[in-house]
Amino acid sequence: MNYTESSLLAESTVIGFTSAIESITPVPSNETTCENWREIHHLVFHVANICFAIGLVIPTTLHLHMILLRGMLTIGCILYIVWATLYRCALDIVIWNSVFLGINILHLSYLLYKKRPVKIEKELSGIYRRLFEPLRVPPDLFRRLTGQFCMIQTLKKGQTYAAEDKTSVDDRLSILLKGKMKVSYRGHFLHNIYPCAFIDSPEFRSTQMHKGEKFQVTIVADDNCRYLCWSRERLTYFLESEPFLYEIFRYLIGKDITNKLYSLNDPTLNEKKAKKLEHQLSLCAQISMLEMRNSMASSSDGEDGLQQFLRGSSSVSSLPLSSPHPRGSTKMKPIEEGVEDDDEVFEPVSLNTLQAHHLP
Repeated sequence: MNYTESSLLAESTVIGFTSAIESITPVPSNETTCENWREIHHLVFHVANICFAIGLVIPTTLHLHMILLRGMLTIGCILYIVWATLYRCALDIVIWNSVFLGINILHLSYLLYKKRPVKIEKELSGIYRRLFEPLRVPPDLFRRLTGQFCMIQTLKKGQTYAAEDKTSVDDRLSILLKGKMKVSYRGHFLHNIYPCAFIDSPEFRSTQMHKGEKFQVTIVADDNCRYLCWSRERLTYFLESEPFLYEIFRYLIGKDITNKLYSLNDPTLNEKKAKKLEHQLSLCAQISMLEMRNSMASSSDGEDGLQQFLRGSSSVSSLPLSSPHPRGSTKMKPIEEGVEDDDEVFEPVSLNTLQAHHLP
């Protein structure tokens, strides 16, 4: 067989194969490719697509929208598998929807795990409800904060938490859980510390830029106390990785310092009054407690200097306050248990007194 004969044989084979294909595959005479539509699929197929549609139109503003979306996709995949197995007999559809079903089940399980109720220890539930929950700290984040690098310690009545000029302020930060502590300076009472309050918040704030300092006050347990204690170094590293919780701590510590500053000028402040101050902010939160205690120490070494400071004659802030008009002398009444009013706390100044102040 020469080259010419082989070429003629190949051409005849291609022409015969093409004519056979054309005889098998009918070519439609009009522009529509589907002349005879198949019958409608089973109801299971349509219910599966309805589930997909519902899952996709769930608004993202809904709190559980991701869980509902994954749930509807899971139901839709299950119905697709049932339809493909019983009514379609299509193995490829069964395989692909089985893969999608597995992915959605894993994602749904993860979302449900994250939404599980986090159990907080009974002893810590008080500070969570009072301090952290109003600021929308999630329970799981609070549990991470209190479960890794802190411990609950006990202090019996009369035992010392910190001694002035001896105990370092760089080691810990604590919140009182139960009992009452007394803060004193050189034997003179300053204020009390009640449950759900920081024990050493002034030292924590004032020594952030100065390390190696000592407590300038003595803190003693007035009752049998239990407190939550963090390692300061590990707490600092943890807060650096959680910016939201870092801002929460700044706010809580600032508010706690404000309450302590108020209690210095009102030594009769009890736990009931301290609770009323929780939602009140003050510019005093920006003042370093350490500087205030230093000013108290520099005023006088005796009891008279301490009482003079508590009466407010010592300067708490270095900012000068000036007024265009002289201030009249006012008498401070004792603060009652009820809600105070400005008219009730300060006695009105007589007109003669004001005229006497304005006279040259």
